[in-house]
Amino acid sequence: MSEFKCIDSNQAVALMEQGAGVADIRDAQSYAQAHISGSVNLTNENMHQFMHDADMDNPLLVCCYHGISSQNAAQFLIEQGFDEVYSINGGFEAWRVEQPNLCEQS
Repeated sequence: MSEFKCIDSNQAVALMEQGAGVADIRDAQSYAQAHISGSVNLTNENMHQFMHDADMDNPLLVCCYHGISSQNAAQFLIEQGFDEVYSINGGFEAWRVEQPNLCEQS
């Protein structure tokens, strides 16, 4: 995959069930309030460690607030060597409506 793909939450759930990782690029406070179950809060501060630890062959889903910023982050991750990266359409705002059972809240 040379470019990321945009997918809906149902497609994202299917990929998660197959072992895909989830990176949430929202700010730490928003992430702490609620996030996709099993996701990692990916920030500029932990990017290097995340990339060091990541299996770049494993599919990676990227989530932001509304599905816009995640597209830039997904393309960046493709450029860094990740093989398969997806941006979740509608971001976390859509996810919390469409997949409420797969949200963790503080």
